[in-house]
Amino acid sequence: MKTSLRLFIAQAALVAAGACVVASASAAEVVIYAPTAPPAVRYEPAPAPRAGYVWDHGHWRYERGHYVWIAGHWQAERVGYHWMPGHWVEHGPNWRWIEGHWA
Repeated sequence: MKTSLRLFIAQAALVAAGACVVASASAAEVVIYAPTAPPAVRYEPAPAPRAGYVWDHGHWRYERGHYVWIAGHWQAERVGYHWMPGHWVEHGPNWRWIEGHWA
């Protein structure tokens, strides 16, 4: 009987731990909405290619009621993947930021 109870407690602990992992993984995603379209993208010359990295161009970030320019930066390359830069998409009357990611 004690073995069954221990097994049940161990299974319940695993289920609870799994739920925490799922919750923390979904909580990591930040969804940003802006009430107006972002300004035109600034021209930013890309630096010379750099082995093992890809250039992520600058973009507008919406914070505290207005847009702020974020300069481009290097992303460490992931072999076998392609960098998809972040971008704004119209979402009804608002705009939504889609974070850059590897695909």
